Amino acid sequence: MTTTADITSARRAVTTTPRPTIKAEPLTCSIGAELFDVDLGEVSRDEALFEELKSLLLQYKVVFLRGQDMTRAEHVALAERFGPLEDHPVVGSDPDHSGLVRIYKDLSSPPEHYENSYHCDGTWRENPPMGAVLRCVEGPVIGGDTIWVNMALAYEKLPQAVKDQIGGLRARHSIEATFGGRLAIQDRHELKERFPDPEHPVVRTHPETGEKILFVNSFTTHLVNYHNPDNIRCGIDYAPGSANLLSYLISQAAIPEYQVRWRWTKNSVAIWDNRSTQHYAVQDYWPGARKMERASIVGDRPF
Repeated sequence: MTTTADITSARRAVTTTPRPTIKAEPLTCSIGAELFDVDLGEVSRDEALFEELKSLLLQYKVVFLRGQDMTRAEHVALAERFGPLEDHPVVGSDPDHSGLVRIYKDLSSPPEHYENSYHCDGTWRENPPMGAVLRCVEGPVIGGDTIWVNMALAYEKLPQAVKDQIGGLRARHSIEATFGGRLAIQDRHELKERFPDPEHPVVRTHPETGEKILFVNSFTTHLVNYHNPDNIRCGIDYAPGSANLLSYLISQAAIPEYQVRWRWTKNSVAIWDNRSTQHYAVQDYWPGARKMERASIVGDRPF
């Protein structure tokens, strides 16, 4: 006969049985892992699974999954677990899902060259995005990969003399000088009024891991406090000295040892920490089509 003690013991066994964990396989020695045995639609509804996913994201900086046939609503719900979503002032959002940006490239739209540079999303904002969830809706038969870069490792590997020089430096970032370049002059000026060029540290600190991160990219226009007695003997030390230093720092993202490269397939997903990475969308697939949907999460002010 089943007793109350038996029932209680059975319930305890059910509640204490460890739930399946997400399997993660690193893709390189420095950044990125592919995740298995997880459905992101379920993660969008399950707090424990989400916390496990977030922990893996902090560890690997970008995580990848295949075969994720989630709805747009689930896509948005998953991203919103990290925080509020943001719209893009130039690209725009899906009309039915605020914060879900459709990045569709095919023969109906001319080639654009914004994504195929090493960049950290939205550093032209006072508060750049914390991260993003990107899903492939349609990909080319071949080509159209995306590269991610570990910018904490890029900082770590800098010569100590360079670290000493850039420790207190700050830099400007601009949407006007990038996305605004294709606009009529009045529209470009209005865009800058909406998004004045913010100033960020050249080396930021990750708010959750404490890592130091090299935080300059293709949105960065110039160093703002380089012109001081420690760096300047005469004018040529500033021009081109400052520009040369910035160019050197930006070039660190192109070092293969800091990178992972992902080949997209339909319903594959990448989730990345925008605070500690840069990425580069390879535009080698024309006239093929590449249709992506991205939800970007509002971030904090870099320090």
